[in-house]
Amino acid sequence: MRLNQCHNIDDFRALAKRRLPWPVFDYIDGAADDEVTRRRNRAAFDDCDLIPRVLAGVDSVNMTTTLFGREMAMPLFLSPTALQRLFHWQGERAVLRAAANAGTMAGISSLATISLAEAGALTDGPKLFQLYVHHDEGLNRAMLDAARDAKFDAVALTVDTIVGGNRERCLRSGFTSPPRFTLGNMLSYAAKPGWGLNYVLREKFSLPNLATHVSEGSSVPKSVADYFTTMLDQSLDWKRAEAIRKQWDGPFCLKGIAAVEDAKRAADIGATAIMVSNHGGRQLDGSISPFDALAEIVDAVGDKVEVICDGGITRGTHVLKALSVGAKACSGGRLYLYALAAAGEDGVARAIALLRAEMERGMKLMGAKSLADLGPHNLRWR
Repeated sequence: MRLNQCHNIDDFRALAKRRLPWPVFDYIDGAADDEVTRRRNRAAFDDCDLIPRVLAGVDSVNMTTTLFGREMAMPLFLSPTALQRLFHWQGERAVLRAAANAGTMAGISSLATISLAEAGALTDGPKLFQLYVHHDEGLNRAMLDAARDAKFDAVALTVDTIVGGNRERCLRSGFTSPPRFTLGNMLSYAAKPGWGLNYVLREKFSLPNLATHVSEGSSVPKSVADYFTTMLDQSLDWKRAEAIRKQWDGPFCLKGIAAVEDAKRAADIGATAIMVSNHGGRQLDGSISPFDALAEIVDAVGDKVEVICDGGITRGTHVLKALSVGAKACSGGRLYLYALAAAGEDGVARAIALLRAEMERGMKLMGAKSLADLGPHNLRWR
């Protein structure tokens, strides 16, 4: 299987599985407990039908939108994800370049494998920094200062990770950052020599935005779930979130909102956007899917904040359904991580292009010339 044989996100997943050691693949692919929420995130879109409109004379469509104060060529962006150089040696550099070339936004995690300074200088494209609040307040301030100095467009405070989810695939494989090689997983790594050579011979793996303050994750192996549980501040509350919002003088987002009341409180503390998200099903298994939560949240705060549907997106029609409900944009992680693992920057660029083509084709078949033409009239719920 080659890159040109990848025609959808599932194809990229299959190619990524061939190229990655199983502990690394399962880190991307897995979720919490029974992984019910992970499956539901995608399946939720199947419970809603699009209603096509014909004879609309749609020879071209306009998918441009404005998010976090930046114009984007499409209403889909790449959600921040951690540890990207473990999936492909190009890591965040590939993702940032592919997003900028496509005219859309890329998110950078606190657990990124390149510095915020490098990320900011790499492209002129719109960028979102994802802040994990640590016990070390000096580290929190340093990351916000670095994002400001690097001219990031917005900050997303992640609010659904005060403890790590029960990621049983990672428990079975022993996956950590950096990888810990054991008798149980060594054969898997050895069976993927291409990945191993890149890991050993390329630049040393690290988490530079954290390394100046903590060694865990960069030089001391630790699972992501353990990292969240031990390193992040479990006392994070609304008062603290409001204080962080005041420290950042640009667009500010809360990532991990699923309840209507939480969406209202986000607006009350001055958030300019919310990401309706359950962390890809990697935290609380059995929680509501972003798409299922979307309509009530849009009704409650859609006129006050930019509402983003984050999770379960694998098709352009999923984006169109979320926009028809009232989301300003959509985002996802696995949709480009599989492509990154499969083929680096070329893979991410192809994944974005395929999803963009699906959105454009879907809009034409729905008779929508612009995003403003999408609305509840395009939908029927089963």
